[in-house]
Amino acid sequence: MKEYLKIIDEVIRKGKYKDTWQSLQQYKAPEWYEKAKFGIFIHWGVYSVPAFGSEWYSRNMYIQGSREYEHHIKTYGEHKDFGYKDFIPMFKAENFNADEWAELFEQAGAQYVMPVAEHHDGFQMYDSRLSEWNAKNMGPKRDVLGEIFKACEKRGMVNGTSNHRVEHWFFMGHGKEFDSDIKDPMKRGDFYWPAMPEKELHDRFSEPAPTEEFLQDWLCRCCEIVDKYKPRILYFDWWIEHSAVKPYLRKFAAYYYNRAEEWGQGVVINYKRDSFAFGTAVIDVERGQFADSKPYIWQTDTAVAKNSWCYTRENRYKTAAQVICNLVDIVSKNGRLLLNIGPKADGTIPDEDKNILLETGRWLKVNGEAIYGAKPWRTSSEGTTKAAEGSFSDGEAKPFTSEDIRFTVNNGCIYAICLNMNGKDSVCIHSLADTSAADKLDFSGIIKAVEALGCDDAPEWSRDSAGLHIKMKQVQSEYPVTFKITTD
Repeated sequence: MKEYLKIIDEVIRKGKYKDTWQSLQQYKAPEWYEKAKFGIFIHWGVYSVPAFGSEWYSRNMYIQGSREYEHHIKTYGEHKDFGYKDFIPMFKAENFNADEWAELFEQAGAQYVMPVAEHHDGFQMYDSRLSEWNAKNMGPKRDVLGEIFKACEKRGMVNGTSNHRVEHWFFMGHGKEFDSDIKDPMKRGDFYWPAMPEKELHDRFSEPAPTEEFLQDWLCRCCEIVDKYKPRILYFDWWIEHSAVKPYLRKFAAYYYNRAEEWGQGVVINYKRDSFAFGTAVIDVERGQFADSKPYIWQTDTAVAKNSWCYTRENRYKTAAQVICNLVDIVSKNGRLLLNIGPKADGTIPDEDKNILLETGRWLKVNGEAIYGAKPWRTSSEGTTKAAEGSFSDGEAKPFTSEDIRFTVNNGCIYAICLNMNGKDSVCIHSLADTSAADKLDFSGIIKAVEALGCDDAPEWSRDSAGLHIKMKQVQSEYPVTFKITTD
């Protein structure tokens, strides 16, 4: 590890980017990411074996009295005899086929794909020299990350990955509170190390703070992913905002951006809350979004399941229509959607996940010109149904009506996307009212044509001071309808 730390320091010393916020604010998101609007997130790991509760099973199974704790004893026995590590031999991934996954993601219309490289449980889903606890060495005995990257690259999708390692500092800590397989002493490199006490998780100054040894190990793991796989996106989860992590975050960002300069490729770091100084990376909103359009690009990450990021036998799923409406709403506000699925332990993707992806892909095949590469219009939306601001706000479907419309611009056209016309045959778009006769500026221009994407019959339309009136055959679909509006 010491040699790797020297390499990191040398790359930063020689490179354009230094490990200061001032230097990192030279960063600009690449054009390919500005145009990308839809990506696939993949939570797959050892936690997919118990398939109970959520991807936090490795933590919660050691919390006495929790559902996971009781389930574990009932299903697998006492923790001292069967701990989380004992799931690894059961994680065989015998039906995993990266090419089949990539084909599905391509059919879904994804532009980038982001498998989790290492989650809070500390098991690496890639071939690592820094720890023996990885998928190449144990469990599947395959370089899962490498195989997915290769398959997606063949199909023209951009490869990204995520690292959730920093939360491992406390993730197994509760196992030291009773007779379990998590015991002292442990040293760096052990699967459960360091298993520190869990304090106030959302306190950025919580004690005990991660040590230099742990954070150096974290930094090297992140940089190893960069050097070995050259991801174009690297996503971090929430606990990197801890004050002790900030110097290492700056080091990582400088290292990653300098390596990208060497490759001649634009890269992206996704972060949450205020982990990074604004303008040094791209902000992400977990299971939520912004209420209004932003002048800067941003991302939402959410899952097809409401209750878990990984596969569980009790997953409760969103509908494809809910996912597509969410995508449209986000894109209209200058965002992009990273949609998570959770494969089973054997490597198969559940039918529910698969169907949502395929339905989304079918919609994008017809309506993609309003999404891919699109930019916000002068107003992002009209209607009474608004998305709530902030994280963890997208669990339930919004009651969208034919009055709820989202706007984008692309190819010299305005796209007005009606989120719910099911059972309706007309719509009035008030934001496209003819204001030329009034003492107002008309930013819409003269409308020359109106087309409903995917419909054979041209809609009838007229325009007056109330809005653009569109009439067509009654819609019998729960999915959004896109109107392509050509102006002068």
